[in-house]
Amino acid sequence: MQPTAHHAEVIEAYRAYPRAMADGDTDTLDELLDGGFTLTHITGYVQATTEWLAQMRAGRFVYHNVEEQDTAWLVGRIATDATVHGAHADWRLRLTIDYARQGGMWTALRAVATTW
Repeated sequence: MQPTAHHAEVIEAYRAYPRAMADGDTDTLDELLDGGFTLTHITGYVQATTEWLAQMRAGRFVYHNVEEQDTAWLVGRIATDATVHGAHADWRLRLTIDYARQGGMWTALRAVATTW
């Protein structure tokens, strides 16, 4: 499957998010995030966008540096028409794939398929 323009747009939206965090650019974050967006912190606390951005504006959340790592996690949905061990069927699959950048290219390290 060839990447579409949508892939590039999603990647750019993803990259804009941590850039805005590092810049303390709450106006850009407000534009990038859906009104119902929540951020689940490493503590498990689920925080609404408005609260998080207000805390950033008040200086309670200050991101000094944000670096993109050469790993990625992708979740995609596909519809398959396949014969598996002699059984032919259609399956709607949710694929969760871990990637790492190795030797100048993205390599899939692991995939998990579930139905949706």
